[in-house]
Parts: sequence; C-alpha cells; structure tokens
Amino acid sequence: MQSKTMIGPIRAGLMRHRSRHAQRGASLLEAIAYLGIAAIVVIGAVALLNGAFSSAGTNELAEQVNAIQAGVKKLYMGQTNGYQDIGVSTLAAAGALPSTIPVSGTGTTATASNSFGGSVKVASTAGNTFTIEFDDVPSAVCINALTATGSWTQIQVTPTSGGGGATETAFPITPSTATTDCGSSGTDTMIWTST
Repeated sequence: MQSKTMIGPIRAGLMRHRSRHAQRGASLLEAIAYLGIAAIVVIGAVALLNGAFSSAGTNELAEQVNAIQAGVKKLYMGQTNGYQDIGVSTLAAAGALPSTIPVSGTGTTATASNSFGGSVKVASTAGNTFTIEFDDVPSAVCINALTATGSWTQIQVTPTSGGGGATETAFPITPSTATTDCGSSGTDTMIWTST
C-alpha cells in the first residue's frame, strides 16, 4: 500500500518536470509563423515607402516645373522679342531657377540637374514659346505629373525604353493616356511647352 502512495507523487513530479521541459522555448513551427508575420510587415512597409517616395517625387517635379515657368515669364515680361537667349545660365544668374535644382558651371557651359539624376534644360522655340525639359523622370512620376497639368500649350513624353511616347495638346490628360505615354517602367524625358 505504501508503494502506491509513493508512486502518485513521483508520477506527478515527473509530469511537472516534463511539462516544464516541453515549455522551455518556441517550437520550429512557431518560429516560422513569427518570421512569416515579420516578412508580411516588412513587405507592407516597403510598399508604403515606395508610394510615399513616388508621391514626393511627383510633388517636387510639379513645383520645380511650375517655378521655372513662373520665373521665365517674370524675367521675360515685357520683352518684344520673345524668349531669346533663354537658358540655364541666364535663369540661374537671374535667380529664376528653384533652389532645389542644382546648377554647375557658368555661362554657356552651365548645366542643371533634377532630383532623379537627369538634366534640366530650358530653351526658346519658334513662335514666342519656351520649353522646359526634364530627363530621366521615373515612369510613375511621369504618369502623375502628366495628369496634373498646368497652363501648358503641349507636353511631350519620350520613354527611354520600350513603347509609349506622345505629344499631348488636349488637357486634362486621363490616367490611361498618361500610362500609355509614359510606359509602365523605366524613365522618360518630359518636355513642357509654354507661351
């Protein structure tokens, strides 16, 4: 009888020992689940950041192009010969370029660059108009910029790789037209024409 009473507490002690031993760490299945959840969170964060960067790039591009347009019109207001001798060096010397567009060099060798790594060019055209050209604009930014047009006579888009491209003169431009013009990937050259 005494052996039965001894076996009960020993068995209970072994069970407690086993359950404590089994609960010491996470199982492989739990670790995989934790890693899977972490991966989903990281992917979601990256997707949100990409969208935010594209939106910021579109806003910056629109502000820069509109500032250049306003600066050129102000600088050449009252001129009877149109936009003669317009260029990066003239605009930089007059303070008509936004401070977010870096200019290197002086005179005829002055060059300006945009935040996407491409060049910025401003030139006069026939018929008292001028153009603003931005190279290497990402397609997503091109699409958004094209649909948010201002007071332009035309906007020309030339993709650097694969299809698309057009000169738009009817505004506003629909998102589907902008997507066709800019392409779905790569970079584009955008040229705005203003009077």
